[in-house]
Amino acid sequence: MTAGSMVALTAAVALWQQNATLDDVCTAAYVKSALPSSSTYPGIVVNPASVLANPVTNANVSGENFFPDATFDYCNVTFAYTHTGRNDTVNVRYWLPAPASFKNRYLSTGGGGYAINSGYGDLPGGIIYGATAGATDAGFGNFSTNLDAVNLIANNTVDWQRIHMFGYEAIHELSVLGKEFTRSFFAMNTTKLYSYYQGCSEGGRDGWSQVQRFADEWDGAITGAPAMRFAFQQTQHLYSNIVEQTLDYYPSPCELEKITNLTIAACDPMDGKTDGVVSRSDLCKLNFNLNSTVGQTYYCAATSASSGMGSGSPFGASAATPAQNGTITAQGVAVAQTIIDGLKDSSGKQVYLSYQPGAVSFDDAKTAFNNVSNKWELSVNSFGAEFIARFINDQELTTLPNLNNVTYDTLKGWMYQGWQKYADTLHTTWPDLTAFQAAGGKVLHFHGESDNSIPTASSVHYHESVRNVMYPNMSFNESSAAMSDWYQLYLVPGAAHCAVNTNQPNGPFPQTNLAVMIDWVEKGVKPTTLNATVLQGSNKGQNEQICAWPLRPMWSDNGTTMNCEYDQASINTWMYTFDAFKMPVY
Repeated sequence: MTAGSMVALTAAVALWQQNATLDDVCTAAYVKSALPSSSTYPGIVVNPASVLANPVTNANVSGENFFPDATFDYCNVTFAYTHTGRNDTVNVRYWLPAPASFKNRYLSTGGGGYAINSGYGDLPGGIIYGATAGATDAGFGNFSTNLDAVNLIANNTVDWQRIHMFGYEAIHELSVLGKEFTRSFFAMNTTKLYSYYQGCSEGGRDGWSQVQRFADEWDGAITGAPAMRFAFQQTQHLYSNIVEQTLDYYPSPCELEKITNLTIAACDPMDGKTDGVVSRSDLCKLNFNLNSTVGQTYYCAATSASSGMGSGSPFGASAATPAQNGTITAQGVAVAQTIIDGLKDSSGKQVYLSYQPGAVSFDDAKTAFNNVSNKWELSVNSFGAEFIARFINDQELTTLPNLNNVTYDTLKGWMYQGWQKYADTLHTTWPDLTAFQAAGGKVLHFHGESDNSIPTASSVHYHESVRNVMYPNMSFNESSAAMSDWYQLYLVPGAAHCAVNTNQPNGPFPQTNLAVMIDWVEKGVKPTTLNATVLQGSNKGQNEQICAWPLRPMWSDNGTTMNCEYDQASINTWMYTFDAFKMPVY
């Protein structure tokens, strides 16, 4: 320990011996005394002059998906650091609990889309459980700047430093600095600091980026709907467009919405309980024929134009649409079924997976109305198009002008190119987690079964990749049981992308994952099911349990008793072999 660190620790211990209050410790002077030393992370220098600190009392959060309603006090701290030899500035933000509420815990958080953080949105999830909670801007300039604004230095020139920061390094530095800062701030000395992670979507990928690389960074990680297999995932957003273009049919959003609603209605009772929730999309795949919807009528009222939800939002502006009415066509069903089947190349080989039946309205396939021709036309998906423009073609563009001459084979080529290009940064599917397991780490991995942005089967495929790599000489059941001691996957019935689903409002959502993880790590209480709460709809407030993969839910006694059953035929529907590639796709 350096002399400066010893002085800071001595001052901190003295202050804690005086029963410090939030006002005592939440000052720039005290924070500076607790900053990580130069030996904490070689190559990083913290700038004390950048420190900002202010106490916040009676903060209130309610109606959130990932933590319960709460009122709390905290110290809001930001500071900056630089990498030796680089003229950069990385900003980090830490919320620290009031001293009396601190419970020897630290939590890192991640982002969503191309954002490395979720603003202030995820930080309360740590404070509520007595943890310091941290977020980073990865050196992108500020906390609201996303990777897709800075990944290029200029056309054809990738800023690899920022790619690496987004890929894994920024979250690692956030955690290493955050843990050391927490220990010093709370004068922990030799007391155990439990470290955790929680994030969803890009945040889920952020979590896996660390579990796969840094064995002892966290005691427990909660990874929701991870955007792993990055080039596959982002390019896959264009697949629905190419299905429409290939089949030369552009269904109105209302036609696809009707197909979705009829699918939900038909598949809802397949789990033994009629509650508006498709808990067994696998049984839906096995037993529901989409062709049965042909000829059903649909109607949607006209809509006004929308300006969207602001910069960085996945929900962009939308044009006004006319009233839509008609009957479901065979062509519309062909589009829906081809999307569900997943991308295949021109030889019929499987390239990638896709959404489950009942996922919200085939969002990637939404078309645009042409007021001149009075027809529905292709609407190029912005996520997929921007990825190809900026991350594959290295052009400072936010979209592609069109998808002319793009085929299923083109999509396969883009996926392969992006896989090679970002294998060591963004791909994030390394399946050998031996070091993390050996260090005693735990993972709760969850995914909404009706996710309309990241296909649920993506998480199943990674889980199975890990199982096959780490337990090659065990049977399916033996290896699944062994892996559940430290890595568990839960498919959330009816849930959308990292959120509840308005199309299936009675679906439960795992709002208390961090509490479950804390009990697993700190008390040895291994979950057998995942605690969840219905957060909307007529069953709001009702508690339910979610089955751990590979078991699947089935209700009996007129929908009053839930059992977790083993169903090989259902399990098989989740399994994909990507025979379009010679390399294994984990």
